[in-house]
Amino acid sequence: MFDCHVHTEFSTDSSMKLKDAIKKAKDIGIGLIITEHMDLKYPVEGNFQFDVKTYFKEYGFLRNDKVLLGIELGLRTDCTDENKFIALENPFDYVIGSIHVVNGIDIYQDYFYAEKDKNQAYEEYFKFMYECVKESDFFDSLGHIDYIARYAPFEDTEIYYDIYSDYIDEVLKILSNREKAIEVNTRRINDKKAAENILTILKRFNELGGKYVTIGSDAHNTSDIGNNFNIALDLVEKSNLKVVYFKERQMEYI
Repeated sequence: MFDCHVHTEFSTDSSMKLKDAIKKAKDIGIGLIITEHMDLKYPVEGNFQFDVKTYFKEYGFLRNDKVLLGIELGLRTDCTDENKFIALENPFDYVIGSIHVVNGIDIYQDYFYAEKDKNQAYEEYFKFMYECVKESDFFDSLGHIDYIARYAPFEDTEIYYDIYSDYIDEVLKILSNREKAIEVNTRRINDKKAAENILTILKRFNELGGKYVTIGSDAHNTSDIGNNFNIALDLVEKSNLKVVYFKERQMEYI
């Protein structure tokens, strides 16, 4: 088993040392894929970007069958070619494609939601996700489809498939047709309602021909590595999907 989504000190929002992440993973008996943040054109200059050559220089000697090196690319419609170049011209094991910034605004920020109700904000998020995924064929797995539910300032932040199915289906169809994976991000699935809503999306992915999932904690500290993997595996089993990880950009089965 691999934790396929882990951030260390090359990511702006993490100070975790790679050696500490490796120790924690070894202690709990799993492998790691390091996936540092790269969000080109991020609204704050220099944040969520890193020097790829330095990354491989400093971490390359620790790479082995249980420690793999990847990247989490922030998908955008205005730097698709730049993201593609990074993904294809560097020796990553794994590339996550994620939505963090929508129409130039980080959805972590409250002002993304200003003068919007929940439906307006979530529809904008999913429409943007669709446009990005449609244009981006260079990633291996779509990261945290429920990312917006972490930070939206509404009383109920959950993503209900029935409400947003038109948008979600279009994203899932592209992933299925391209034989891409979708990530089961374990950050929120210890919440029963969150897990149920993710399960609905995973089952729909299977109905649309999707086959593969990656599992990632999105850990930024050692205590989160491998969190809620038992719940994730249960969701995957109920969805009739297959857990995979990537090594040298090739799919490997768990």
